[in-house]
Amino acid sequence: MANTTSAKKATRKIARRTAVNKSRRTQMRGAVRTVEEAIKTGDRAAAVKALANAEPALMRAAQRNIIHKNNASRKVSRLTAQIAKLAK
Repeated sequence: MANTTSAKKATRKIARRTAVNKSRRTQMRGAVRTVEEAIKTGDRAAAVKALANAEPALMRAAQRNIIHKNNASRKVSRLTAQIAKLAK
């Protein structure tokens, strides 16, 4: 347990940041999920539209250190490749 006032303040700040980051992570995962569902149904137009929303969400999460930037880039790349396969 925190003893000093600065340590107590730090735990309050951490709790606040954790709540914000959880919300952002959930929002990002939801955006990715909509793309994956559109790909699964085979609806290319919906998948492209969903990817247009998911890509900025992923990159914002990477900028804010919620996920690693390489992780975000890899997810975007893989989703784009899956959408490209739908065109064939």
